[in-house]
Amino acid sequence: MSYDNTNIFARILRGEIPNNTVYEDAHVLAFKDIRPQAKVHVLVIPKGAYVSAQDFGARASEAEIAAMARAISKITQELGIAESGYRLIANTGGHGHQEVPHYHVHILGGQPIGKMVHLP
Repeated sequence: MSYDNTNIFARILRGEIPNNTVYEDAHVLAFKDIRPQAKVHVLVIPKGAYVSAQDFGARASEAEIAAMARAISKITQELGIAESGYRLIANTGGHGHQEVPHYHVHILGGQPIGKMVHLP
């Protein structure tokens, strides 16, 4: 799958759509989700054009990969959820229910999140 420059996260990165930024550095942007699923719901995206976690893992530079990991650590600490715990989710592809074709992770916290999955 090729990268779609018209996806909502690409448009946010270009400044075409406003966001509520909670963290930014040279490689990463993090902002509050507009439809939060928990008291704390932040999206963390690389600034590079990566379609999915698979794509990011295969093509991102060491600096970009490290920046994502460090950003998550900083964000959870700054939001006060590092000690109590949080869920980190990266939906990938159709079966993973990825809705935006730009690699991103969801940080959910600020409350008990519940069971990870419900088996059929």
